[in-house]
Amino acid sequence: MLSFRRLIIGKPLKTEEAAHEKLPKWKALSIFSSDALSSIGYGPEQIILTLAIPGMLIYGYFSYATLAVIALLAVVTLSYTQVARANPGGGGSYSIALHNLGELPALIAAAALVADYVLTVAVSISSGTEALVSAFPFLIGREVTIDIIVLFLVLTIVNLRGVRESSNVFVWPTYFFIFGIVCMIGAGVYKALTEAAPIIPAESVVMQQADWFITLIVMRAFANGCSSMTGIEAISNGVPMFQEPSVNNAIRTTYVMSALLGSMIFGISFLFLHYHLLPQENVTMLSQLAENVFGRNWAYYYIQIATMLILYLAANTAYNGLPPLLSIMARDLYVPRYLGEKGERLGYSKGILLLSLISAALIIVFNGNVEHLISLYAIGVFLSFTIAQSSLVVKWVREKGPNWIGRSVLNGFGACITGIVVIVIAVTKFIHGAWIVLIFIPAMIYIFKTIHRHYITTGQQLRASTADFMEQLDIHQPRNLIIVPISGITKVVAASLRYSKAIGGDIIALYIYSEEEERQKFEEKWKALNLEGVTLHVLYSPYRSIVQPILGYVSELEMQKTIYNYITIVIPEFEPAKLWHRLLHNQTGWILRTLLILRENVIVSTLPYHFKK
Repeated sequence: MLSFRRLIIGKPLKTEEAAHEKLPKWKALSIFSSDALSSIGYGPEQIILTLAIPGMLIYGYFSYATLAVIALLAVVTLSYTQVARANPGGGGSYSIALHNLGELPALIAAAALVADYVLTVAVSISSGTEALVSAFPFLIGREVTIDIIVLFLVLTIVNLRGVRESSNVFVWPTYFFIFGIVCMIGAGVYKALTEAAPIIPAESVVMQQADWFITLIVMRAFANGCSSMTGIEAISNGVPMFQEPSVNNAIRTTYVMSALLGSMIFGISFLFLHYHLLPQENVTMLSQLAENVFGRNWAYYYIQIATMLILYLAANTAYNGLPPLLSIMARDLYVPRYLGEKGERLGYSKGILLLSLISAALIIVFNGNVEHLISLYAIGVFLSFTIAQSSLVVKWVREKGPNWIGRSVLNGFGACITGIVVIVIAVTKFIHGAWIVLIFIPAMIYIFKTIHRHYITTGQQLRASTADFMEQLDIHQPRNLIIVPISGITKVVAASLRYSKAIGGDIIALYIYSEEEERQKFEEKWKALNLEGVTLHVLYSPYRSIVQPILGYVSELEMQKTIYNYITIVIPEFEPAKLWHRLLHNQTGWILRTLLILRENVIVSTLPYHFKK
């Protein structure tokens, strides 16, 4: 088993090797920007899906919604470079909100980021599979199976192998995708400018006069298109993973990523308008565009495969974002502490596994449907955007450093815009699934605060003074009563009694019977053993239960306030040679241990007796 684990995960890495796991800019661009760049595979399409309503002439609003998305992208990019500079320790909007706005806004941001990252995995994998199915229609109907295979057998395993391994595996698909999309946009624009057909056909710019219903649809289209900006925050969350100078490298990478994303959104949207593309069942609009530009040849399949790979790879952004965020929250005592521990490969392996399991559940529940998942997506993203930028405004005003007024205006404007987007998404997509996120975030905040309260209470109860130690290590010898539940005269019982003598104390062998004849036979065997220092107590169990009489016996001893400081229960238990043999035996020992461990001053010890065959 260990050799198989080593084959899959790799050999353990020393703590000193962490420096070698840092990423140069060219690798970091691939790893952290894959989510944002891949969103052109579904972001612009989601705008058209909303506007292409049969019988309504509102396709022409597509260009306005797209330009609004690009403008918002510029504002968010400038704001998140400030987040990286102000918060070099990572954690993004959660960390910066905790330091500047307080606990509640920070936990809202954390819950939003958890939703964002989990949905990133589910949406990206489902979108990648859609691209695959568009090119190879014989795979229709197997989408969820493909999603789960990619999730666990590719993404989970590669990320468990560590940051350096994942960067080596995933770095090239991003650049293959960028090259393919740039070539497709270039070829498409060249054809649009040189062909006899209009650059923008009339049907692509027809707009019905706006009323409240049209405005609502266009706002929903804009909200769907904002899914193109998911992943912008990933770099600011992962600043510590960059090579030094980490902050400057992270900021430069953010600018490059946003420039590429904005250019590709603009180019793809222009070509959608030029060809007046409409949604088709089981065929993505990017697939339609590639076929219109290149035809059904090798270049088309290159685009489809590159799109599929980067969409799958986009899920990897969440694996580089959520586990480190959870580790920071574990340090702050808002999530289980074990999520802050690094695994053998210097990655947060428990956070990786948790992310995979939750994402798999989402994919199965929503049947891998991208449109349904998108409805849950953007609200968490823009909520964290808003909180991050509001936190920066408070920081600049409080510190009043160089150019603090300009920075405050920039981040204040960004917070207002993204806050408006949150409201738009919540209103326009409420019945389409946004209500789930609006319930999820308060539920997560409650969980975070409950965990935090538990850890604080635990710490208070464990905190010890010198007086506590003097009291516990009193010179008087403590008295210990050892109870060994037995069911017969066996080697397991003999080993348990030998151990009981070794730890010291008064020993009681407790035998439970339900028939008088059974008791008499046992007592005869016991007398024949002639054991010194062991007292036999027998208890009658009219209902043939073993657990309840033992619990009642211990409770009676506790109530009597005996001279004993401790009561130790030694549970004899045998360990079968094969795992499946456990199914052939009852689990009385496990039940007893689970129930007795809750008693104060009652120590439960299990003595395993290992079978050879």
